Amino acid sequence: MRPLEADSDAPVEIARAESERGELVLRRRRDADGPVVLELRANGVFVMDTREVGTEQALATEALRLVAAPSRVLVAGLGLGFTLREVLADARVEEVAVVEVEPALVGWMRDGTVPHGPVALADKRVRVIEADIAVALAEAGDARFDLVLLDVDNGPGHLVHDENATLYHEPFLHTVRRVLRPGGAIVVWSSAASPDLQDSLSGVFGNASGVPLAVQLQGREVTYWLYAGSR
Repeated sequence: MRPLEADSDAPVEIARAESERGELVLRRRRDADGPVVLELRANGVFVMDTREVGTEQALATEALRLVAAPSRVLVAGLGLGFTLREVLADARVEEVAVVEVEPALVGWMRDGTVPHGPVALADKRVRVIEADIAVALAEAGDARFDLVLLDVDNGPGHLVHDENATLYHEPFLHTVRRVLRPGGAIVVWSSAASPDLQDSLSGVFGNASGVPLAVQLQGREVTYWLYAGSR
């Protein structure tokens, strides 16, 4: 890992990887008010950073609130680990399966390129599965999880990878329903309102809800969304 150039606020690339899905880049920057921030981009598209992580944490807290006994949780999309850390903070959670399609991202979390990564992945409750989420769930047993948290890109309206579009429609959501235990729930992160996603969740689960989350992102206010469906 290259040291941060303390006299410059320009982003510094600290890791890069290529896969069949394209380019994954991890950058480090210093914001105007001082904090050092890690920023993840896929094919040049902003995915997330470590400055504003409230919605990643809210994905976990809102989901955990929906289920009385969330002992087994699946997190689809490792990101920079903030959703995972929030899940692990709940003492009711006994097992977390993290499904991540990019091996490089898992590696950066394990080797400390993302500084808080090694502690999170070392938790004995965590099992990392390097696979596409659609494949991982197709191979999973019925009624396996109490919660599925889906955060693999920027939501149905702002895809990081075009093939992720199928994750927001009823065929895949039926697969999610199959792997949920009775009383289980799915919560989906989206960077914008998506009535179509809410309709798809309603079609599969019988009911669905959308929760807006207002956040400050690099000096501007934006609204992200969480969509939930319960079995």
